[in-house]
Amino acid sequence: MKIGILGTGMVGRAHAEKLTALGHTVMLGTKDVETTLTSTEKDVMGNQPFREWHKAHGNIVLGTFHEAASHGDIIYDALKGEVALSVLQTVAEPLGSKILIDIANPLDFSKGMPPSLAVCNTNSLGEQIQKALPSVKVVKTFNTMNAYLQVDPEKLALGDHDIFVCGNDAASKATVMDLLKNYGWKNIIDLGDITNARGTEMLLPIWLRLRSALKTPTFNCKIVKE
Repeated sequence: MKIGILGTGMVGRAHAEKLTALGHTVMLGTKDVETTLTSTEKDVMGNQPFREWHKAHGNIVLGTFHEAASHGDIIYDALKGEVALSVLQTVAEPLGSKILIDIANPLDFSKGMPPSLAVCNTNSLGEQIQKALPSVKVVKTFNTMNAYLQVDPEKLALGDHDIFVCGNDAASKATVMDLLKNYGWKNIIDLGDITNARGTEMLLPIWLRLRSALKTPTFNCKIVKE
């Protein structure tokens, strides 16, 4: 399958590596290819510049946002939450009615750490994207954990923990859940329609505080019921 990933940060890179290992053809999308390939600066999390990562992953093509959205049968939103909606609107035409896996979170760093949510309670970034791009089949998932755990659930508790999905189109969710199983996910909880992105996005404030308290990003939810 052809996959387009919008965003070249830690999340986009992790999924690009995983999907390539699974046999998919991946194109990463960025605003300006030359700038991304020539930058020598580490990102805000201290990760190596894209150019260094790309040297070791030359089989993963880099293109513009438009090219990546055109390339993929399924598109990943691995953008920063603050720019996700505006970027996605610029590629509405190539997105068409494709499945969009939305990993972004609406984090607001304007007042420093820990960030707040730019939208919550009665709306969510996932819903905003679906409203702005009504033909696109938005499926929210992956956004409640660290990128490396997203792509390798067995890094923790032999994979015995939970991932959430939500979206309006049942067939698209089924396709995404099949992909999650290929990643190694055993416990997938379908929360329902895209309004449930409010809940998964609102897990981020507690996630960030747990990250600080636990001194590790490798943790996740395990839902236990009677």
